[in-house]
Amino acid sequence: MGLAAAIGLPGLALYAAGRELGLTAHVMPATGGVPWWRIIAYVLLAIANALAEEVVVVGYLTTRLRQLGFGAATTLAASAVLRGSYHLYQGFGAGLGNLVMGLIFGAAYLRWRRLWPLVIAHAIMDIVVYVGYATLGSHLGILS
Repeated sequence: MGLAAAIGLPGLALYAAGRELGLTAHVMPATGGVPWWRIIAYVLLAIANALAEEVVVVGYLTTRLRQLGFGAATTLAASAVLRGSYHLYQGFGAGLGNLVMGLIFGAAYLRWRRLWPLVIAHAIMDIVVYVGYATLGSHLGILS
């Protein structure tokens, strides 16, 4: 929970700042009510995204680059740049925020060699964002 908050709260601030500067894509909340089944779908989607990203981008890529003889700094940078780059469709702020997340998550993995804390933290962040935005997005002017 602490890791999710340490990454997620500054991420929300970066999103708001990016919106003010015109550097971040505008996220559109779902219109109308949010049916109960959509909340379940958002939670499952968040878990799937977290699992896929952490296993592939952190676990597999980091392990494979280290096996190929790349140093820790190069491995960490490659993983973080990859994570940041595939979030650029959301705007520069999201790309930068995900690059920083990649550095922190990658460093944690290199130190402790555990993916589950990263998967759980990532899932919590995505659940809060997906469900929170779907249910509260139209009421939060800072996010529009």
